[in-house]
Amino acid sequence: MSCCGSSRRTFLSAVGLAALTAVADPISVRAQPNPLLATDLEVVTVTDRSVILTWTTVAPDPAGRLLPVDTDAEVRLGPADSPLAPATAYAEDERTPFHYAQIDGLEPGRAYRFEAWSNGARAAPALSLTTLAPGSPESTGEFTTLTPPPGRPLRTLALANDVHYGERVSGLIVDNVPPGFRQEPGLPPYPEVMLAALLDDLRRPDRGAGTLLIAGDLTAEAKPEESRGVRAHLDAWGTQGRDYLAVRGNHDRPHVGSDYQGCAPAPADHYDCWAAEFHPRQQLIEHETRGLRLLGLDTSELDGSGGSIERPQFDRLAELLRDDPDRPTLVFGHHPVTIESGLTNTAGPGFVLNRPDSLELQTLYERAPGVFLQHSGHTHRNRRTRPDTTCAVEFLEVAAVKEYPGGYSLLRLYEGGYMINFYKTRTAAACQWSATTRGEYFGLLPDYTLGTFADRNHVVLRDFSGLS
Repeated sequence: MSCCGSSRRTFLSAVGLAALTAVADPISVRAQPNPLLATDLEVVTVTDRSVILTWTTVAPDPAGRLLPVDTDAEVRLGPADSPLAPATAYAEDERTPFHYAQIDGLEPGRAYRFEAWSNGARAAPALSLTTLAPGSPESTGEFTTLTPPPGRPLRTLALANDVHYGERVSGLIVDNVPPGFRQEPGLPPYPEVMLAALLDDLRRPDRGAGTLLIAGDLTAEAKPEESRGVRAHLDAWGTQGRDYLAVRGNHDRPHVGSDYQGCAPAPADHYDCWAAEFHPRQQLIEHETRGLRLLGLDTSELDGSGGSIERPQFDRLAELLRDDPDRPTLVFGHHPVTIESGLTNTAGPGFVLNRPDSLELQTLYERAPGVFLQHSGHTHRNRRTRPDTTCAVEFLEVAAVKEYPGGYSLLRLYEGGYMINFYKTRTAAACQWSATTRGEYFGLLPDYTLGTFADRNHVVLRDFSGLS
């Protein structure tokens, strides 16, 4: 597996600093008299047989600014119970500041020691709450591969959200606060870069996703050209309704204004341009593939960022679950559901599905034991939260496609359960943009969005033996 490749553009200084450093070219380590820093080490993905590490190499210029440095990369790896020192398991001579190392062929359920190096400098953990937490792989220098569920592997689905196609400034909350991040002039817009990297990843043999579920915010503001553009990218990859399914987020809601007139009329002088390319507002998406039921919820409201489910959609969902309550079912929608999510996201309880709808939804799940997972976006973070009722459902939020950490989760189904893994996208341009946007929210974005190792990588035992 190659690194992300060399970058020739802007980079945010590493080691957790929030100041943006603009450079024309990465400097050569051979000509660099100042000390090299290998930093922002993250053990992003650990499956049953592989591990993926990312890190960045920088060095100060004479003015003290940290600039990206093109270097090689090496990962040393060995069983944690071995008396031998870790040996080289990955080496990449292609020089880049943004390193992405994937090592395959590991043993399931085994502990490994690891070290990441670039030009004689050992990579240090990223200065974030997640990577410096006691017991984290980055702080201990060890990780343990997952033990997959029993039985045959059945299929792989990709869970993604928050593309924001058409967006031009990343990281804004309101009125240019906090300072946002822009793509450099002459480069493709970053939502297109990150979406292309996602779609490129999914069909590679080491990912092999058969179905992509996109949980909302495909567009920045649901303008006609944004809706058409994101649909064209997706259609170049697969067929809507078969290869990919998409639901609406708050950014995809009907809008008012002259930019939207001519699209389908919606209530209260709104116009729905997203519906022309995807689905009408508040319509449940229904799909079945070889015994697995996929249900997509439109949780968007006409105005605002909170979530709700209107009565006709609720009634259709209740009908489906009542008629076949035991069928293995995955639900996806933009807004997270649980009280825990409302209390732990930065925007508060009003940012998630409203409380009455949340309780009604979870009550439906109590009577439909086939529902096993609900995938949400909106918070731009990796996090699992606890249900508020006795339903046996995992509520999973997945980080955004469009910015750091920039990726998606794979759901691998087995006869005896499923395995979840989060992946960063790995093209050179995606690696660069992900590293740049670490600096969003004054450099605090990684603390919030990366999620714990267990949020990103875990196994759930469940009986799927009836699936073909």
